[in-house]
Amino acid sequence: MIAITGASSGIGAALAEAYAAPGIRLALAGRRRPALEEVAERCEKRGASVDCQRFDVADTAAARRWFDATDDRHSVDLVIANAGISSSIGADGEPEPWSVIEQVIAVNLLGSLAVANAAAERMRARRSGQIVLMSSLAGLRGLPFCPSYSASKAGLAVYGEALRGWLAPYGVAVSVVAPGYVVSPMSERLEGRKMGLVPLERAVRKIRRGIERNRPMIAFPLSLYLGTRLLTVLPAGLANLALRPFRFTVRRETR
Repeated sequence: MIAITGASSGIGAALAEAYAAPGIRLALAGRRRPALEEVAERCEKRGASVDCQRFDVADTAAARRWFDATDDRHSVDLVIANAGISSSIGADGEPEPWSVIEQVIAVNLLGSLAVANAAAERMRARRSGQIVLMSSLAGLRGLPFCPSYSASKAGLAVYGEALRGWLAPYGVAVSVVAPGYVVSPMSERLEGRKMGLVPLERAVRKIRRGIERNRPMIAFPLSLYLGTRLLTVLPAGLANLALRPFRFTVRRETR
């Protein structure tokens, strides 16, 4: 069984369709039922068996219940904690509203941790399984124009790194995905320069290949990843100056 959160659009939906095949069971979760059902229908046409569940991962209790119930029906071999939202400061430097910061942390960080923690408990007990956390290059070096998003993705990256070290002796694999800009509904809400924009299909191929090879970090595109790593060793002032041309703002998502 492959379980994916945030499967109603973007990378989550594309991964679901990429994995869909005869003999494959998928458990897909998302907030938008009509979109989720459309993804499920496309996956079923590819021969997969699909279970759909609508809920918001910000409700961590619901996220854990979903994973446990899914795992009770069919042992989950791979779980991809993909659900996420974006945010930024305002066009004129206005701060993010506190309610938005709470929402970003609740969805991106706590929701994914709830799913990963539930998976870790069960997979550790049976000594098999794979957990994938969807971070971002913004989680490897904080971006001054999207502080809460950067913080949420940094938390996922560090948690995934720690989780991998803890669970490896028990036969459980953990990977962190750190994409740059990917063609998706999320990137469409970004207003500004999108350096190294990766087509969705290519991003999915890179993620699947990294998962299959059990890579600790699946980061792309390479040029942007190397640039991000370089920023972490530069003096903070110089790094922030280098980031100015890449500033973007995010159109608020209605949840």
